[in-house]
Amino acid sequence: MQMRSIGDIQVGAIGLGGMPMSIEGRPDEQGSIATIHAALDEGVTLIDTADAYHRDANEVGHNETLIARAVATYGGDTSDVLIATKGGHLRPGDGSWTLNGSPEYLKKACEESLKRLGVEAIGLYQFHRPDPTIPYADSVGAIRDLLDAGKIRFAGISNADPARIRQANDILGWRLVSVQNQFSPAFRSSEPEMKLCTELGITFLTWSPLGGISRAGELGSRFAVFADVAQAHGVSAQQVCLAWILATSPVAIPIPGSSRPETIRDSVAAADLKLSADELARLDAA
Repeated sequence: MQMRSIGDIQVGAIGLGGMPMSIEGRPDEQGSIATIHAALDEGVTLIDTADAYHRDANEVGHNETLIARAVATYGGDTSDVLIATKGGHLRPGDGSWTLNGSPEYLKKACEESLKRLGVEAIGLYQFHRPDPTIPYADSVGAIRDLLDAGKIRFAGISNADPARIRQANDILGWRLVSVQNQFSPAFRSSEPEMKLCTELGITFLTWSPLGGISRAGELGSRFAVFADVAQAHGVSAQQVCLAWILATSPVAIPIPGSSRPETIRDSVAAADLKLSADELARLDAA
């Protein structure tokens, strides 16, 4: 698999998003662990999670614990695996989402994530989503403090606009390594953020790159050109979509969610799919 940079390390150009393994409709634990092991077998070295990736109120950090267990039971070398998690977004257990960007909460959440992941320092810790009740500078300042204290190796933000990207990078002393925003054929409004990250050399992690958990299977029917290009290459429309995102920017890393080994294997193959300039132009215009 081709590689891309996060900070000063190299990771596989396709990451694994852990959310589908822990929210509504999730597979059994052994199925999820088999999916994570399949991703590692295929060369995936970036796994994205969050303390809010859980279903019930009493299981905060379900996905973090699951990923830690899967990595610990993997038979191969996992020294190059980067686990990225997030704090500041909450799920009360009723299917809704709430926010808490207070510095006190973020520092507490980081400590709890450290315990669940079983590490001395979190590989990449990301402020999950801006909290309108807390000054953004205060929230990012907490991430800076965690970085300075050695609690986290790298710092990132998620769901941020260009102004907040610049602000966060300044607060972090130009140590912002990643921005995680939604981006897919159906959601192109993050293009300004991707462009800015490309200019600044900041990794752009794309969540829901296939259109979301419930819509990923419909990608080819919703965007016919992706299905047409896929047919020409003898691959899935989902593979074409991920290859298109990789071609859109040298700092982009799509992190498709997966809950089955076969889907993550299909996604990983996108890293080696070569699309022509004409195909890329057609996909851009879709």
